[in-house]
Amino acid sequence: MKKLVHLSLLILLSLPLMLSAQSYILSGGLRLGNGSTGRMVGLTAQQRFAKHYTLEEIIQTDFTRNTTVHVLGKKHIPIVTRRLNVYGGAGLSFGSEESRQTIGTETITTKGNGTMGVDLIAGAEFTLAKVNVSVDYKPNFNLAGDRNPWATGQIALSARTVLVKGNFFKKLKRKHKRKKRQRQRQRQREKARDNKDAPERPNWWPG
Repeated sequence: MKKLVHLSLLILLSLPLMLSAQSYILSGGLRLGNGSTGRMVGLTAQQRFAKHYTLEEIIQTDFTRNTTVHVLGKKHIPIVTRRLNVYGGAGLSFGSEESRQTIGTETITTKGNGTMGVDLIAGAEFTLAKVNVSVDYKPNFNLAGDRNPWATGQIALSARTVLVKGNFFKKLKRKHKRKKRQRQRQRQREKARDNKDAPERPNWWPG
């Protein structure tokens, strides 16, 4: 039932609705996760690459058994304001993970298994000033490598600092236009001053 609810939520968030741009272009910070593989701490960086979409990179570890890297593309849907939005997406994962297999009454655990998998993600985020906070659920499905269980899930809280705001490039463009107008006015003043300082030609001067 829980898997069905999560899948339904992901499908709902992936519907093509009208979006406005996020209030940031680049943010980075910490991610605290808890799931079927235990608690993990990681770094997260998120960059807007199109008006409707962001790319998130995650590296996380439990410092003993599991270390994974994730790259996810996400689609955002604003709620009331562009600072508050929900999102859904998918991506790839790579890592060194623990595997547990039960044979009879004995559980065999192996570590350092190289794995590759597919991530799904659904969550919500809020941005205020230079702080971006998000909560998400991220199931992972193993495609290659020795990992048991095949499917895992993680709930995480991420806190990021906004490194580049959403109006960054607009400000650069306005600044460039302002400097261009200033240079044009300076050239016009210099031209007017040169014309004023130039000696008048006599009436008999040829040309």
